[in-house]
Amino acid sequence: MEILFNSLPLILIVGVVVLSFFGLWFTVKQQTAVIVERLGRFHSIRNSGFHLKIPFVDQIAGKISLKIQQLDVVVETKTKDDVFVKLKVSVQYVVIREKVYDAFYKLDNPYAQITSYVFDVVRAEVPKLRLDDVFEKKDDIAIAVKSELQDAMNEYGFDIIKTLVTDIDPDEQVKHAMNRINASEREKVAAQYEGDAQRILIVEKAKAEAESKRLQGQGIADQRREIARGLEESVNVLNKVGINSQEASALIVVTQHYDTLQAIGSLNNSNLILLPNSPQAAGDMLNNMVTSFSAANIIGEEMKKSNEKNPRMGNKDQ
Repeated sequence: MEILFNSLPLILIVGVVVLSFFGLWFTVKQQTAVIVERLGRFHSIRNSGFHLKIPFVDQIAGKISLKIQQLDVVVETKTKDDVFVKLKVSVQYVVIREKVYDAFYKLDNPYAQITSYVFDVVRAEVPKLRLDDVFEKKDDIAIAVKSELQDAMNEYGFDIIKTLVTDIDPDEQVKHAMNRINASEREKVAAQYEGDAQRILIVEKAKAEAESKRLQGQGIADQRREIARGLEESVNVLNKVGINSQEASALIVVTQHYDTLQAIGSLNNSNLILLPNSPQAAGDMLNNMVTSFSAANIIGEEMKKSNEKNPRMGNKDQ
């Protein structure tokens, strides 16, 4: 008896090890639910922590994660303007803690069930829209998918947190065409901006030239006004010493004339030819030219008549 009492701790340790080997106890991780069946029938749902079960009688049927999960579904469909497009829909869902039983026993493959609903909704909504509208109304498509899934999957113990249309991928040829259209639009806008810039430059240049001409004219007017004022002062000074206005004007003109000749003579390598610049000079030159032309015509006529009267002399001379 004493021997048995002394061996009791060892027997208990061995028994616990043996029972543990056959599944006496188990642990459940955080945010996880474990379904326990007893003799093939549902018995209980165990949450995170340490748990005991009867070996060979209780069995762990499965585990379900209570974390938010995401399922990505790629759907290929056709738009209203007959463009094939691929949409990537991301569905974020979670198992309702109070409906773990439904989530485990009512659906054999929840992923396939969610995928089927996504395909059904997307292929019902996208053919109503043109390609450009699909990009603009992708949020409406996501809301429609969530509404349909929420009503269907809540019965099976799943809560749809959010649905997102994360990618819209048209056919390659369509994308190239869209890129060409965008590039053409941008080139058109750039050309318009360049044309506006050139027009602004031309207008500003014309304004600057007009302002320059106005200031130049004002400068010339001021210059002539000062010259006139200087001439007036010169005439007044000459009048004070007994020279009348006509003689003073002639004197000023002669003085300016010689000042001009002096300025021209001081230039190096000047090819300037001076002609008479009196008021009668131009008339005399014209009369001399007319007289010369008339004399040349008369001489030509006389020679012609002489040749007609003496043709032999003309031939002899030849």
